[in-house]
Amino acid sequence: MKRRLMIAAPVAAIASLVLPGAAFGAEAPAVLETPEASINAMWVIVAACLVMFMQAGFLLLEVGFSRAKNAGAGVAKVLVNFSIASLCYWACGFALAFGGLGEIAGTHGFFLDVGSSVEEAGASIPFVETYSISPAAFMFFQFVFCAVSLAIVWGATLERIKFGAYVIYAIIFSAVLYPILSHWIFGGGWLQVNVGMQDFAGSTVVHLIGATGAFAALLLLGPRIGKYTKDGKPRAIPGHSMPLVGLGVLILWLGWFGFNPGSTLGAIGGRFAEVVVVTNLAAAAGVVAAVAIMFLKTKTIDIGMAGNGAIAGLVAITAPSGYVEYWAAPIIGAIAGVVVVYGVLAIEKLIDDPVGALSAHGLAGIWGTLSCGIFTSPRLAELNEVGDPGLWYSGSFHQLGAQALGVGVAFVCVFVVSYAIFFLIKKTIGLRVTAEEEDAGLDISEHGMYGYPEQFIPQPEYSTGAQLGGTSTAPAAARPAVSTPMTSES
Repeated sequence: MKRRLMIAAPVAAIASLVLPGAAFGAEAPAVLETPEASINAMWVIVAACLVMFMQAGFLLLEVGFSRAKNAGAGVAKVLVNFSIASLCYWACGFALAFGGLGEIAGTHGFFLDVGSSVEEAGASIPFVETYSISPAAFMFFQFVFCAVSLAIVWGATLERIKFGAYVIYAIIFSAVLYPILSHWIFGGGWLQVNVGMQDFAGSTVVHLIGATGAFAALLLLGPRIGKYTKDGKPRAIPGHSMPLVGLGVLILWLGWFGFNPGSTLGAIGGRFAEVVVVTNLAAAAGVVAAVAIMFLKTKTIDIGMAGNGAIAGLVAITAPSGYVEYWAAPIIGAIAGVVVVYGVLAIEKLIDDPVGALSAHGLAGIWGTLSCGIFTSPRLAELNEVGDPGLWYSGSFHQLGAQALGVGVAFVCVFVVSYAIFFLIKKTIGLRVTAEEEDAGLDISEHGMYGYPEQFIPQPEYSTGAQLGGTSTAPAAARPAVSTPMTSES
């Protein structure tokens, strides 16, 4: 008998893997019952993967704008924050954002417990049935939006924030703060249904929310050492690699072709192709406008501003991408390119934002959201069933007022909550590294290793470590005090 049990146990285990239905003792429902749902799921997952790839863009952009002694810190930040957001949004965030059509927050779908079929999930997640899409595909697509918004917060805090602050804010942001605000505007909440606020892919929901969180952090964090002279004038602290910045911008540009077109939530009919074109036109106009303005001011083609022009154009077109005709896109993008230049120059006088996030994501996000109130076409307002045509077509300021209200509400709510969170972090575990740690660089002070070890570890120790079979960062990791004069200048 005992021998039979020993044979039967592994056989049963193998059978449960090969035949999952038998393992659970019930007939599993078909996940996608129609070709339409299958096609939509495939497109949305492809779009979501493009948006996820934007994390690589943010990483390269932030590393490039950092000094060499802080280049490695961005790697851990992106990986850890993306992972925290993955778990928190699955457990709680998605349900609050899309689990029902309540005015304030959803109430169903925690841990994605909604059933596996479109019909089952539709009872808890109405958008799944409306768009005939797999609940898993819809959840993953919305999650990567949340992850992008969180990434925006941290770009502005480069080179002086404690890693622990990332973790605490990431949990609250991805589990509660972002989901509730996105429900108000994306998920059938009061700003979308009662006010008629239009935000097709997130100029406010993703970009302004992220920039607002960054703004709250920066007010409490303060500038990097040496950013301002004794008389308060800003001085440049150049990043160590503009090629990485350029590569990051191009990756983000590519990712936006999942961001905006993916928000159609369907491939049938080819509407997403129109959104692709609108998105690209705005980005191109943003680059041209930003470069032109900087050339008039400095007689040089500013590399950083070219990148910020692209980002600003993309951020601005995110809200109206599903609401405007082709002709409006270059106008929206060009204005964003002008806004980002003057925004960066004005903000730098008061606040140290190394990547220009407050301007590129915040000011451009505000402009993009407001632009719906000007350029939304009657055809697309009717198709989306949200809000009314813009001022250009209707002659009415009604939709512009709805957009302004939504922007104001989102900014105030996110700022108040974020400021409170960062204030509590500052008073407890601390928000900022010490001056000595900042001077040494976050790579060694926060992570115990250098992103570019050959530049910072004395050559004899570097060679000895290699001969002993250790890694290239072993000497510095073992003795964080090891540094060279280069660390204070790089």
